[in-house]
This record gives sequence, structure tokens and C-alpha cells, in this order.
Amino acid sequence: MLSGFETYLVGGAVRDRLLQRPVEERDYVVVGATPEQLLALGFRQVGADFPVFLHPHTQDEYALARTERKTRPGYRGFVVHAAPGVTLREDLRRRDLTINALAEDEAGEVIDYFGGLADLEARVLRHVSAAFSEDPVRLLRVARFAAQFADLGFRVAPETLDLMRAMVTAGEVDALVPERVWQELDKALAAPRPSRFFAVLRQCGALARLFPEVDRLWGVPQPVKWHPEIDTGVHAMMVLDMSARLSPQPEVRFAALGHDLGKGTTPAEILPSHKGHEERSVSLIHALCDRLRVPNRYRELAVIAARYHGLVHKIDELRPATILEVLEGADACRRPERFERMLLVCEADYRGRATYEERHYAQGERWRACQVAIRGVDTAAIARDWGIARDGAIARRAANTSNAANARDAAIARDADTAITPDAASAGESRSAREAASGNLIADRIRRARLQAIREVLAIQGEDDSPE
Repeated sequence: MLSGFETYLVGGAVRDRLLQRPVEERDYVVVGATPEQLLALGFRQVGADFPVFLHPHTQDEYALARTERKTRPGYRGFVVHAAPGVTLREDLRRRDLTINALAEDEAGEVIDYFGGLADLEARVLRHVSAAFSEDPVRLLRVARFAAQFADLGFRVAPETLDLMRAMVTAGEVDALVPERVWQELDKALAAPRPSRFFAVLRQCGALARLFPEVDRLWGVPQPVKWHPEIDTGVHAMMVLDMSARLSPQPEVRFAALGHDLGKGTTPAEILPSHKGHEERSVSLIHALCDRLRVPNRYRELAVIAARYHGLVHKIDELRPATILEVLEGADACRRPERFERMLLVCEADYRGRATYEERHYAQGERWRACQVAIRGVDTAAIARDWGIARDGAIARRAANTSNAANARDAAIARDADTAITPDAASAGESRSAREAASGNLIADRIRRARLQAIREVLAIQGEDDSPE
């Protein structure tokens, strides 16, 4: 590890090796060293708050053994003490969970001061000490670990849940900054069962403080005909976990989480119907993304999934014009990868219902076929053919001109495609109007070609192109 000092592999690397999971990062604790000694060995210090150094060759993190003392609310309210006299046990005591407070020496011997091995065996997430309550980020981390290790059967220890509830009551959770909340949410979305993240936060009362738009979904009824699970919160979590089955991409899972947020604000007098919930969901997604500073690619996918998922499910009932409206609204031609992700969200919504989990989502295939069909329309050829036809009409008009003056006017008209007036400004305005009209005509021809392509794919014979 590091010759001349007591060096220990710590944290997640030890835990994951014992769980026979891939080890992605290796972090070390160095006991008995000073910053100057590590710098002299070529290490590079990172971060101003903690004595953490990057190895000059492996880039692994080496941290000096340290203790922390709480000085003010929030996860930044600590004073760090790092000195050669700080022991390994003192360093490990400040960690969040017993399974993360394990160390391994250079001989490969596991050092366990706080019962982490027993908790690994029992599949328990348990806090190391009362100091757990000093850092509100640990609430999010416990919930995230519950999601990450759900496939292994981990549960949160009752006494740890009690401590988390006390932290929420004390207002510690309110000190969390948006960036850190999003960071933990993003990691939780990548977990095998992301719903566990929200379940743990709901159990300790933090969900209502951090994600109120999600928390209010529980207890809101849906029509039993379409939702045998009835409860909107239950449905939301089933959709989220189904999205994790269908796609590894966290933005797909975020969109699945947000697709029905508007059901939490449905007026009580119309329940269990949720008319208009799609646009209410869009507004809530924007507010959530603004608050947590969510990256745009997550926001954009969540918005189109919330807006169009109801129509996507009903493709067999839609007119070609409405199908085209959805395809164009979702920008399916220019952003086919994003459209595919939206379809995965819709499939997760369809299958994220009691008794629907293993059903086939045929609607997705139909939408993909329609997308391919409209992308196959040669819009450049349509614009080119329109230009050729337009130029031919103007040329014929010029050929019928009997004198030079009129011929000159006709040549000018070829450029402007409009009547010539002595007023140059009027000519310019007329030219712009003609160009706009030409553009509208081309757009209409493209639209008609795309509608025909959709009809052919779906074998629709109807002629009514009016929007629904």
C-alpha cells in the first residue's frame, strides 16, 4: 500500500469485496503521517476541507486519519482534526454505517471495531454511533444504500430509523443543499431497486421535506379498472422499479418517477379521475428540476414523458394527425434516441401496475414504426420539388412577356415571386410575405407526406386529419 506508514484499505472497497461485488474505488486511510510527508512522496492534495491526497501513480485516494467535531447545523458544519496521533479506530468511528467502518491491513486482515461483519452477514444497515445524527447527508446515504443493496435483502436497523426520524424532527434535513440532494438521488436512480430510496425516506419523514411532490402521491386513489394497485404512490414506485428493469439510464428512471406527479394535485372532487394531470405533472417537474438543479437531459425527457404518456398508450384510438402531433412534439425525427427513452418510460408506466408486470407493450412497437415512417419522408426532396415547380411557373410567365421592360420586370419577379411596385420597401415586404407563404406550403406538403406514411404503417384508411 504505502511503505513506511500504517495504511489501511477502508470503506466501500472492503464492504464490496466481502459482498462479492465489483470494487470500483479504493480509498485508504494513513495513520501516523503528516501532509508534508505525503506531499514529499509526490502525492497531490485535493480539497481544502479534508486532508485527502491522490496517489502519484494510481490516483487512489489516501486520507490522513482524522476526527470531526460538529460546530453548526448542516453537513458542512464540522471542524476536522487530522494529526499523526489519530488512531484507526477513532477515524472509523466517525463513519456512517458499520458496514462502511471496516478496514483491511496490508496482510489482507479485516479490522472490525463496530460489528460491521455481523451486520453484513445479517444484511443490516446500522449506524456506527450517535455522531451519525450530526450529518444530514447520512439520511440520503442510508436510503441510497437500501436501494443499491435491495437485491441482497438489506434493511435499515430500527434504531437507525429512529435516529433518522429524530434528525428530521430537529430540522437537520432542511440544511441540505440542492446539489447534494440531487447527487444522492442520481446515485439512487442507478440502483437495482430505486423505490427503496423513497421508501426509506418516507419511513423517516424526510420524503415530505425533500421531495414533497413525490410524498403527496400516497393515499391518492386511481380508477381500479386501470390501476388494480389503486394508490398513486404505490403505482409511482412500481413504475420506477419497472423502468430500472427496462433501462440502465438514470434519466429514464427520473422521467418514470415524474410522469404522474400531477396526480398528487388532482382536485378531490374529481377523484379517482385525474383529468389534466399530464400538464400538472409538467409544471411540477419544472419546479423540481429548478429546485434541485437537475441536468437538462433529465428535465427534457421527463417533460415529454409526462406530457405524452397518456396519448402514447392510446395509439390505436388516435387519428393520424394526433399521432404526428405527438411525434413532432417529442422531436422524434431529430432526437430519435430520446424518443426511444420516452417509449421505455411509457412501457414502464403500462407495466408498472398490479398484474401487468409481464405483459407485452405493443404500443411501443407501433410508435417505433410510425417514427421510422416519418423519418423516411424525404423533406429535402419535397422542398426541392416545390422550388422547381415554382421556378417553372415564373419562367412561363416571363416567356409570355412581349417587351423588354416587362421581361426585366418578370426577371425581378423571379427573385421576389411578387408584383413589382415602384416602392422598394413594399417590394421587400411582399417578398418576405411570399417567402413565408412558400415556407408554409412546403411545411404543409411535408405534413401531408408524413400523415400518409403513418396511415400506411398503421393501415388507417380514414381521411380526417383534424386534431383531436
